[in-house]
Amino acid sequence: MLTINVSVLLAVIVFFRLRRRTQARSRNEERTTAVIILALGVLLAPTPVGQGIVNILGQFASSVTQAGR
Repeated sequence: MLTINVSVLLAVIVFFRLRRRTQARSRNEERTTAVIILALGVLLAPTPVGQGIVNILGQFASSVTQAGR
């Protein structure tokens, strides 16, 4: 339960950080955003939502691979 709440908080933070213009960001801000996104991914991965995302992305990747043949 706590994982979902922290994930939602990180998703909101990522949303507001990515709304800013790219030119206005420093390298330190970009690194911080990357670390926050990585933490969000680690928190979402073991949850049912994370597993659903992995399944959807896996199906998408396999369809793209088969379409390229």
